[in-house]
Amino acid sequence: MTRSATPQSTLRIGTRGSALALAQTQTMANALAAKTGATVEIITVRTEGDASTQSLSTLGGTGVFAAALRDALLAGECDVVVHSLKDLPTAPVAGLVIGAIPKRADARDALCARDGLTLETLPEGARVGTGSPRRAAQLRARRPDIDVVDIRGNVDTRLRHVAEGTLDAVVLAAAGLGRLGRLDAVTEFLEVDGWPSAPGQGALALEVRAGEEKLVSALNHATTRILVEAERHVLGLLEAGCAAPIGAHAMIDDGLLFLDARVYRPDGTEKLTSSHALYVSDAVDPAREVAERVAKELLDNGAAEFAPLGSTLGSRAGSPAGGAE
Repeated sequence: MTRSATPQSTLRIGTRGSALALAQTQTMANALAAKTGATVEIITVRTEGDASTQSLSTLGGTGVFAAALRDALLAGECDVVVHSLKDLPTAPVAGLVIGAIPKRADARDALCARDGLTLETLPEGARVGTGSPRRAAQLRARRPDIDVVDIRGNVDTRLRHVAEGTLDAVVLAAAGLGRLGRLDAVTEFLEVDGWPSAPGQGALALEVRAGEEKLVSALNHATTRILVEAERHVLGLLEAGCAAPIGAHAMIDDGLLFLDARVYRPDGTEKLTSSHALYVSDAVDPAREVAERVAKELLDNGAAEFAPLGSTLGSRAGSPAGGAE
């Protein structure tokens, strides 16, 4: 039997326990309460990604953050779970669906550096922290003279590395900083035309059990959904391993859906780019159709050879990953 949100019902929303996860879940809880009249309860779920100090690529990518939340949802411990969409593997889970993707926040990455420095003004040998293979490859491509340091931890922990001088800068998601009220730490926003971010970055996903989409459908933003689905279809069509450095960004302008994607070598020495566009009104499934064109061109040009750390592109090898916040 499916449920529907009514003024008398209580929606239990599952989330990770990090400050960022709780902040974005509270925002969604407030929005659901306002839209549906339901009473909302937030349930904190501990995930393997939160418990371990290993690197994300060692653990299997940011999908480790989603697994425990999905298990809790399937077990009936909660009715909705809130994910950062870029952390959600593209492979579907039987019995679960993404019921809503709210309007996207800022999709850009942001540099948070000491002394107001930018990526261009960081000194030679500067230590820049990130837990994302994509961001590491982009940093090495743009500034091969700097030292890219693999880090873990929440946003405050990462910013503290800069404040205490153990790192000169960190790269984080602008959306996450905004949700935490920490945009004051940003010294440079990295524009998506030259620095495409993780597929789906800046967007949230509200996942529910199949048949219960109406619990959250009031928060779905149709345009955002087309954009992020196009980006994530590229990831799925490339069958990217969890450590594959891939950036993608989509936009709609005057009815035309544009999609740009890049695959990087981990050391930043090479990248492949593909950009395609189509009119939304001319396609049955515009997000998938434009993504198929992009993915085909990338594979035809050798993207499968760019696979790092034993993972592969074009092999159905594993779950894709996004960058850490």
